[in-house]
Amino acid sequence: MSWSGFKKAVNRAGTTVMMKTGQIEKTIDREFELEERRFRTLESAASKLQKEAKGYLDSLRAMTAAQTRIAETIDAFYGEAGGNDGVSKFYRTAVEDLDADTVKALDGPYRATVLEPISRFCSYFPDINDAIKKRNHKLLDYDAMRSKVKKLIDKPSDDVQKLPKAEKDAESAKQIYEDLNNQLISELPQLIDLRVPYLDPSFEALVKIQLKFCSEAYTRMAQVQQYLDPSTREEYAGGFLDSRVEQVLQGMRDLSITGMSAS
Repeated sequence: MSWSGFKKAVNRAGTTVMMKTGQIEKTIDREFELEERRFRTLESAASKLQKEAKGYLDSLRAMTAAQTRIAETIDAFYGEAGGNDGVSKFYRTAVEDLDADTVKALDGPYRATVLEPISRFCSYFPDINDAIKKRNHKLLDYDAMRSKVKKLIDKPSDDVQKLPKAEKDAESAKQIYEDLNNQLISELPQLIDLRVPYLDPSFEALVKIQLKFCSEAYTRMAQVQQYLDPSTREEYAGGFLDSRVEQVLQGMRDLSITGMSAS
């Protein structure tokens, strides 16, 4: 920061303190305050959208990676018992293909049509915040100059040039502040109104990508189902499979009890 910038920062800090104590009257602009609140709401929502959009892609990868791991574990669990109909291996292949072909194929389009447009929209916020910060600084300068003029009017100085100079400086500060203020009041609503037409294509792309993934997942899992034993599926649907498992477990419990009695 330059020496001039440092002095301005100190003066503005002093003006802020004097405003809080009521020594300097603060300019109130309800119209700008309303638009700034609307912008803050948009900024918060868009930043959250950007975070969740990235999180969705990460979660999709994590889910298919978890599916691949459990498919590998199931295949190992079945071992040779799954070799008769190959269902565990076919399931593993289907899940690996879903991860390799579908998710990785969707990665590029998702970034191009969803992530990048949202990130680009959010990239405008730092410049807007800088403009708001500059506007607020210029308002402090204007209020300080207004206060100086008022003091010179209430208590005239021996130097007759002080008041005209202060009035000129105040008018110049007012013009700079109003130019920035009016620009923000005009442009902030435009940005807010553009959010829907700007992000609508990304929302449509998100829906289509989700549909593509779900359709591919359903198709691949439906293909796996045909390799399952039909009688096993019927027993499971009728609740008989649970009974068979319970019979086996009960037999194991009986053996354990018998073994303990024998010992």
